[in-house]
Amino acid sequence: MNPGIQKVEALDEGHLVRVEWEDGRESHYPCVWLRDNCQCPHCFLHSARARKLVIEDLDVNIVVKEVSLADRKKISITWPDEHASEYEAEWLKKRCFSEEARAEMREDLFLPECQYWGSDLQLPKMPFEEILYNDESAYKWLCTLKKVGIVLLTGAAIRQGELVKLGHRIGFLRLTFYGPTWQVQDKADANNVAYTTGKLCFHTDYPVLQHPPGVQFLHCIKQTATGGESEVVDGFHVSNKLKTQNPQAYQILSSTAVDYTDIGIDYCEFAVQCKQRIIDVDSRGQAVRINYNNATRDTVFDIPAEKVRPFYAALKEFDDLLNSAECKFTYKLKPGDIVTFDNWRVLHGRQSYSSGSEVTRHLEGAYADWDVVMSRLRLLRKRVLNRD
Repeated sequence: MNPGIQKVEALDEGHLVRVEWEDGRESHYPCVWLRDNCQCPHCFLHSARARKLVIEDLDVNIVVKEVSLADRKKISITWPDEHASEYEAEWLKKRCFSEEARAEMREDLFLPECQYWGSDLQLPKMPFEEILYNDESAYKWLCTLKKVGIVLLTGAAIRQGELVKLGHRIGFLRLTFYGPTWQVQDKADANNVAYTTGKLCFHTDYPVLQHPPGVQFLHCIKQTATGGESEVVDGFHVSNKLKTQNPQAYQILSSTAVDYTDIGIDYCEFAVQCKQRIIDVDSRGQAVRINYNNATRDTVFDIPAEKVRPFYAALKEFDDLLNSAECKFTYKLKPGDIVTFDNWRVLHGRQSYSSGSEVTRHLEGAYADWDVVMSRLRLLRKRVLNRD
């Protein structure tokens, strides 16, 4: 039901507009924000949904000259320079500055809800062909990927190139120094530890980049008979455990800049350096990205010597939690399986397997950015749920 407006008035000597809704609730809108967001063609380009008004022309101390209720679905404001603005009730209601309304908008735009898990993970599974051609299935896939952090797609063809189809489904894949897609298999003179048969410890991919890929896809084309099991762990769940168990260790890992390096040649020659905090946190101290890859952690460590041992102690405790029986989940990919997971949240690893005269295990990998994935999710939601 569209909201209706009961009453509108100016407060705080004209610096604030109060809207009283028909349900008895009220909202307060700062006038500088209302003027900044005037929706008239002079101030806003509707074809691009972009603001035309420039900050240089905005008076941060602006007050309303007159405010009125045109009907119960719209308010009208006249500004001191006689510029007129109109604001629809539904538009205003969505942008209410109350904590409740802002939380609702965050949920609608970013789907921040997390379903944490450990060894009890019920790995979500969906048919690959369904998500390619059915919007409801694709929407469910991306919603689950955002909430749980991992989804297994089944039934893909056992050949290279299937991940390109997945890229087209969401928009496009992320190009990196290892190519648009890359082949995980035992290689002579490997330029990455993933291209060996040894055990891979829990890690996130590419913390050596300023903006690591948000989502990773791994397509199983060939699987070894023994060994090669995949392991995953919920980094956010483990971070929460560490924060409770040892707040000081959490503080160290969320504040210490760790050097990462990656040098070699693949898609092209590269020499990458970066500093990342192993646990990236938001303004509330909540983990929003894990940047941990022991293989590419540099020998250079740009911190005072007296802080080195406390850092290692914190890292060891975090790593022990990652590898604890109650946190990690183990499974084995079958040919035709594609595991899709949140590379900012889910750390992955692999058990070792025996090398042979020919390739016994082959995965094709690719990345996508969360911006691309979330864009597709919002478009699918609009289509599936018939939302504006």
